[in-house]
Amino acid sequence: MKVTIDIDKLLAEGRIDQDEYNRIKSFASEATGSLAFNILISFGVIAAILGAMALLPSFWTALALGLALSAGGIYVQTHYAQQWGVLGIILLLVGTLLASGSILALTAGSVGGFLLVMVLCAIGGILTKRTLLMIIATLALSATVGAMAMYGSASYFLIIRQPLMTVLLFSALGWGAYFLAHRLSVDYAHLAIAVSRTSLFLVNFGFWVGSLWGDSLWRQPDSWSFDSSNIIIPDWFFALAWAITLIGTAIWAARQNRRWAVNALSVFGAIHFYTQYFETLGASPTTLLIAGILALSIAVALSRYNQTNPKLKN
Repeated sequence: MKVTIDIDKLLAEGRIDQDEYNRIKSFASEATGSLAFNILISFGVIAAILGAMALLPSFWTALALGLALSAGGIYVQTHYAQQWGVLGIILLLVGTLLASGSILALTAGSVGGFLLVMVLCAIGGILTKRTLLMIIATLALSATVGAMAMYGSASYFLIIRQPLMTVLLFSALGWGAYFLAHRLSVDYAHLAIAVSRTSLFLVNFGFWVGSLWGDSLWRQPDSWSFDSSNIIIPDWFFALAWAITLIGTAIWAARQNRRWAVNALSVFGAIHFYTQYFETLGASPTTLLIAGILALSIAVALSRYNQTNPKLKN
């Protein structure tokens, strides 16, 4: 566990003496020097890899280098985490991303390719106990059911091609990971919690898109056309189900003292409300004024909730 303290202030207030101050400061100096050395070596490794890629431009070369870096990062993290922890993390992240990109390129972004990426990231995350890789693994799984984000011409896009499948899949994964976290040791419980939280976001994204467009169920993953006559599950069904799910889950989270979940669900509740609000009433000076007042009210309510419940679980 990492704790941030101001040792100068503690010394001035007399809460620690000079000897304790010097001792704590020496620890910080050692950590800073080790961090700088780790980062310097990491930059050297990355530069060497980029040079090798430039000399041997090939997806197979990138895959081999990525797997080698990932293996090296895992080895460092499991055997020399205290001295070379930062180097191991950087090696693993760079290697995993390099290998993942190569796999997706070699498989042309197929479902099988994303499943391989999911497995690769999940294994790396478990072996090194890194939540970032578990989050990437969860996002890779979402791509197998058509979830993605895009950017083009100063515009950002969130794409959920199969809203119902996304909601069902990640509802099951999220709850499963949550209950599994309570049966795992402290070293691994946070990994399951990361998967659960990422799944919560994906479930709400699925509801969000479904509440706007509905779901045709049979639309193929490679089809970009939209035809309202093909809609099987209407948008109002997703809107209603989303509202019920948000309210029910928020009540459960409040009773379980899960502050992070309460805050996240409140934000998505506001997104749901404003989506339906502007879809129905449109944008005008009056609706914008009301929306602004409501947004400030929600922010104040959340702030008071967090301040009056400081011991809630995150």
